[in-house]
Amino acid sequence: MNKDKVQLLILIFLICIIIIIYITQFKGDDYKMDLQESKSILKKNINPIIVDGHNDTMMKVIDNKTWLPKVNIGRSTDNHIDILKLKKGGLNVPFFAAFTHGYYENTTKSISRTLATINALYWTEKNNPDTFKITTSIKDILAATKDNKIAAVPTIEGAYSLDKYNGIELLNQYYDLGIRVLSLTWNYSNELGEGANRIYGDPLKTESKGGLTNLGRQVIQEMNKIGMVLDVSHLAESTFWDVISTTDAPIIASHSGVYALKEHPRNLNDKQLFALKENGGVVAVVLCSEFLTNNEQAYISDFVDHIDYIVKLIGVDHVGIGSDFDGSRIPIDLKDSSQIYKITQELLRREYGEKDIEKILGKNLLRVLEQVENRKKPRKINHNIEIIPEYKMGQIIKNRTPILKSRIKGEISDIDVEKSRIVLDGIPYRLDYDYELSTVYYKVKKPLEERFHVVSFEIYNNTGMVKKDTIIFYIQDKNNSAE
Repeated sequence: MNKDKVQLLILIFLICIIIIIYITQFKGDDYKMDLQESKSILKKNINPIIVDGHNDTMMKVIDNKTWLPKVNIGRSTDNHIDILKLKKGGLNVPFFAAFTHGYYENTTKSISRTLATINALYWTEKNNPDTFKITTSIKDILAATKDNKIAAVPTIEGAYSLDKYNGIELLNQYYDLGIRVLSLTWNYSNELGEGANRIYGDPLKTESKGGLTNLGRQVIQEMNKIGMVLDVSHLAESTFWDVISTTDAPIIASHSGVYALKEHPRNLNDKQLFALKENGGVVAVVLCSEFLTNNEQAYISDFVDHIDYIVKLIGVDHVGIGSDFDGSRIPIDLKDSSQIYKITQELLRREYGEKDIEKILGKNLLRVLEQVENRKKPRKINHNIEIIPEYKMGQIIKNRTPILKSRIKGEISDIDVEKSRIVLDGIPYRLDYDYELSTVYYKVKKPLEERFHVVSFEIYNNTGMVKKDTIIFYIQDKNNSAE
């Protein structure tokens, strides 16, 4: 090798060293500065809150064969979400979805699947009492986050379990179980309305037409009444417009994007975004790469492009985060929920102010929750009695015709026996009474199908005050089969 070539190689080597030093010293310092700045913005609040409008983590908690909870997210997992990752990322108010795609003309199975994931959330709370709390009100959320706990908000994605026989009663049972957000459909259409794919879930994938059904309108009216937020993600556009004309409460799109940036049936067009602003609602932008860009892989900058678009079109008060963690492929530069701070970094880089970042990260979604919660018509609660069901939440039994029993602690002679009742999977029944044992009960006559069931004891006194208790139970026998 001649002298000139040696000198050239040495020069190239020195240039590479200089570039590496520049990147690590200057770019690395910039990264550290951005990270510190993003964290400092959050720490300025007495109680910083980051809200995520949608995840599918409970699907990864349950066993695929039994549907019983199996994976404790209180420990380290390969999921996008576990409690350690949430705490590391500062994501303290995740919405946990009870998802089902529906089982065509099999409402009982849809009920069971929905309850399986709700039950998994209660199981998670039971196994992590110091770090994880199911929250059903703004007061609960603020208290849990103040105690440095994850404030889990239960939601339902795809209300295929609601039909003309059980719809309103089962909806109320879901509310009693803590469900505060509900989407009428997933991609398939159902008895409530038309889903995003505009087909039913039957084997032939029959085309659907129209928006909301009469039952869908009744369900929305009941949701407005009891204080449950309506989620319009996964609705066909026809159903979206029917929702807008039916609801008188703010709505959310829990995990959607902007159609103008990526033409996808799950994204919202400008006209829909303006309608959502008029409604006072929020679009929680999804992290799913497929909804963000036409490129094979998305980046956080693509995600924030959607936020930018919404902010410029309808204002910063109507946008939030709806990750779809554990349910989709996320941007390549976002590993999991532990790196949610990178969104703050990108917002800072685009010169968003502290107050606007706080709105995007959580305050907007909390506002809708609070506004809808405040619409709830209060019921007169009977505090003079206590309902103690024989079965505990999530209890496994082996009898398909059980006696559903509850002890009443208090003055049982004051019970309005005509009005009091039991509700099983959305169907009400009359109660029997054992006054000597202070017990109410109902003997199931027809063998129950499927695995999970929900039962509510609803006890009225003679002055019209009511006390309710709702639990989930699981039937385990040889008829249980793998999905």
